[in-house]
Amino acid sequence: MQKCCLICVVLLMVACSSSKNTNSQKSFSSEQINLITAADSLTPMRVFKITNTRDSLLLRTKSHYIKPDSTNMVLQTFIKRLYKTVTDSMSLGVGIAAPQVGILKNIIWVQRFDKENFPFEVYLNPKIVTYSEKKQVRREGCLSIPNRSDTLSSRAYSILLEYDTMEANHITETVEGFTSIIFQHEIDHLNGILYIDHLNKEVLDAKKN
Repeated sequence: MQKCCLICVVLLMVACSSSKNTNSQKSFSSEQINLITAADSLTPMRVFKITNTRDSLLLRTKSHYIKPDSTNMVLQTFIKRLYKTVTDSMSLGVGIAAPQVGILKNIIWVQRFDKENFPFEVYLNPKIVTYSEKKQVRREGCLSIPNRSDTLSSRAYSILLEYDTMEANHITETVEGFTSIIFQHEIDHLNGILYIDHLNKEVLDAKKN
């Protein structure tokens, strides 16, 4: 009887463990999991470029909601690898979005130039609620658009931002200046938009006027 009970307990523990692993990974497809776990968390991922046809198609695709979960090991690994990518000597960007490495999930890293020591911070499901009417003129580049930068005059000076943390806290804050441009740029990526799309619109608007 004791042996039977022991077997039942072991089976229950295995089942619970298996269920937990499944739940922690269901946020990603099997293809995404393979891409994320192809290397350890200290290894940068390949940055997708618009000069590659397949890359370009993915970069033009809208990303999806990601469930905040600090116990999700695949999510943790991905966030670490995404950070290593944006801070890698081959990239050295001020921000990066998940689709830029082939993962269509609403995750971005942003360097906060509006905070002491300019830290990089990760944001899940970021969304811009409102844009200020006041604009700012800044030069932008993109890790996915090699050897190019352009001056845009259509970015809002201030934005009201909503996002989730890994611990599932929902935060709202106002961001201004250059850091707000980084957020606008990276959140555009989550919607399949590149900064050159704004540039093209500015050119067309100028011609109309």
